[in-house]
Amino acid sequence: MVIRRVLAPRIDFGALRRELGLPEGFPAAAQREAEDSAAAPLPAVADRTDVPLVTLDPAASRDLDQAMHLARRPGGGFRVRYAIADVATHVRPGGALEDETWRRGQTVYLPDGNVPLHPHTLSEGAASLLPDAERAAVLWTIDLDADGGTVGVALERARVRSRAKLDYVGVQRAADAGRLPEPIALLPEIGALLIARGLRRGAVNLPLPEQDVEPDGDGWRLVLRGPGPMEEHNAQISLLTGMAAADIMLAGRIGLLRTMPAPKPEAVDRLRLAAGPLGVQWPAGMSVGEVLAGLDASQPRAAAFIDQAAELMRGAAYTAFDGQLPERPAHGGVAAAYAHVTAPLRRLADRYATEVCLALHEGREVPDWTRAALPRLPEVMTSTDRTASAATRGAVELAEAVLLEHRVGETFEAAVLDVDAPRPAAEVPRQPGDGPGPDRPSGNGAAKPGRRPGGTVALDQPPVRARCLGELPLGERVPVRLVSADPVHRKVLFERA
Repeated sequence: MVIRRVLAPRIDFGALRRELGLPEGFPAAAQREAEDSAAAPLPAVADRTDVPLVTLDPAASRDLDQAMHLARRPGGGFRVRYAIADVATHVRPGGALEDETWRRGQTVYLPDGNVPLHPHTLSEGAASLLPDAERAAVLWTIDLDADGGTVGVALERARVRSRAKLDYVGVQRAADAGRLPEPIALLPEIGALLIARGLRRGAVNLPLPEQDVEPDGDGWRLVLRGPGPMEEHNAQISLLTGMAAADIMLAGRIGLLRTMPAPKPEAVDRLRLAAGPLGVQWPAGMSVGEVLAGLDASQPRAAAFIDQAAELMRGAAYTAFDGQLPERPAHGGVAAAYAHVTAPLRRLADRYATEVCLALHEGREVPDWTRAALPRLPEVMTSTDRTASAATRGAVELAEAVLLEHRVGETFEAAVLDVDAPRPAAEVPRQPGDGPGPDRPSGNGAAKPGRRPGGTVALDQPPVRARCLGELPLGERVPVRLVSADPVHRKVLFERA
C-alpha cells in the first residue's frame, strides 16, 4: 500500500555506485558461462509443468525466484507447492561465474538499475521463473494441517512452468474484490494461519513503512509504503519454507542458518515502559509481536513505539555448522530455526543451503563443493549485506537531500520517532559489530557528551526521515525547520521550530 509519494528531480546515482565499489559488468569468462548455460537444454529431472504455478512480486521485477500453488488436501489441511529457481543448475562449481558471484554476494538494488548477483542472461532470463517458459526449479511440497502446522515436507529438482506473473498491487485489488486467481486463492487463509502461529510462538514483525526511490519520467519519486496484507501473506510462505529447510539441516547436522538472539528480557522491559507514555496498550500476557501486530504504523505514537521495538532486533547473522549443532540455532524474529533458501537469484547463500537440503532429503552425501563453501559464506554474506544496506540507505538519503536542497529555512510538520536517551550507553543492549538500526540516523541510545539533544523525525510531506536537533517529545507531532540539505554528502538536518 503506497502511503505517500513526492516527485524529485533528475538524480545521478553514479557517485554512490563508485563510493560502494559496485561492479559495472561481468568478466567476459563469467558472462560467457552464463550465456552457454542459458542456451543449454534443461536437465532431465521430474516434470512438474502440470502444476499451475504463479509468481507474486513487485510489478517491475524480472528476477523471479519463487512461484507457488496452494491447494486443499483431501481430508483437511493444505498443500503448499513452492518452486524456487534452481540456480545451481546454471552455475558450474569452480567456474568463472561462481567466482564472480562470490565477489558480489547478492544483488544490490538502486533506483537507476540493479547490480545483479548473476548476469541478466540468467537472473532476468533463463533462470528466472518467468511465465509461459519451462524452467529448472527446486520444488518444495509442504503439507499443513487445518491449523497451519507442518505435517510433511518434500523437495525435488523439477521442470516447472509458471502460468502468470502477478504483482502485489493487482493481487491486493483482486483479494479485496474476492477474485483471487485459483493458484493463490487460499493465500489469505493460509497466510493468516501462519501469522497467528508465529505470534503464538513469539515471532516479532516490525510493520515499518519503507522508503523507496522510483523512476518517474525524467525524474524520481520518493515513496513511503507499508506492506499490504497480501504481501505479508506471501512472506509467510517464504518463512514457512525457510523453517522447513532449517529443520532438515539441523536433523542432518550440516547447513547454514539465519540466526538472531531472542530479545533480552531487560530490553523488553524497557520497551514495555515506553508503551504507556506513547499510548500503546500492552495487556498482561501479550507478547511483543502481538502488541506490534495491532498497531497502525501511520499513527505517530505507534510509529515511535515500532521504532523503539527495532532495538530488540539485533545480532542477525549467518551461522554455518557441520557435525556440531549451533549453540543458538533460532532466529529471534521468527521464533524458530530458519534458513535462507528462497531467493537464490538474488542471494548467494541460498544456492548452497538449498543444495544441502536436497542432499539430506535424498539421503546422499552433501557435495564437496557445497560443504567446502559453508564456513566461508557467513563472512561474505555479512559483508555484502552491509553494502546492499548502504546502497538502499544512500539512495534514499540522496533523494531526500536533492528534494529538499532548495527548501532550507522552511518549516514542516513532523512526527518524532526517536529521541536521544540520557541513560548510560552501557544500558543499551548491543551485539558486537551492530550499528544503528535500519534507516536510523542515530538509534535510541545515549546522547554523546557535548552533543546537542535531538532525535529522528518523519515528515508527512515530503516523506523524509532525518535527524532533528532540539528537545523532542517522543511520539508527538512538532513543527521542524530545515537547517541543511546537502546532496553531496547525502545529509539532511532539521531543528525544532
